[in-house]
Amino acid sequence: MAFSEFEKRKYEKLVGDYVEKHRPPPHVRKELDLSFRIEGQSIELFEIRPLWDNPNERIEEPVAKATYIKRQDTWKIYWQRADLKWHRYDPAPEAKRLEEFLKIVEQDEYSCFYG
Repeated sequence: MAFSEFEKRKYEKLVGDYVEKHRPPPHVRKELDLSFRIEGQSIELFEIRPLWDNPNERIEEPVAKATYIKRQDTWKIYWQRADLKWHRYDPAPEAKRLEEFLKIVEQDEYSCFYG
């Protein structure tokens, strides 16, 4: 089930503010940028950069994902390992609020999100 329009706008604002705060300076954004998407009950942060062997093609590299579990009223936190699968972030596998998820990603205590 997807978020309501109200929830989606609220989360777009919150995550959009986080992304804007953490984006690289404008002169670097052709080489590296940060963005997000909302799909279903999940919010994914990802980096955008040129493909290494074709700089005209842009690729997205996942950073972090939070999925809202309504009946538990909690956000599950994931990071993507080298196997390209999402894995629970064991140091802090859940967050009660989306702001808490963003803070965990920002701190990146175990260098899982941004390496």
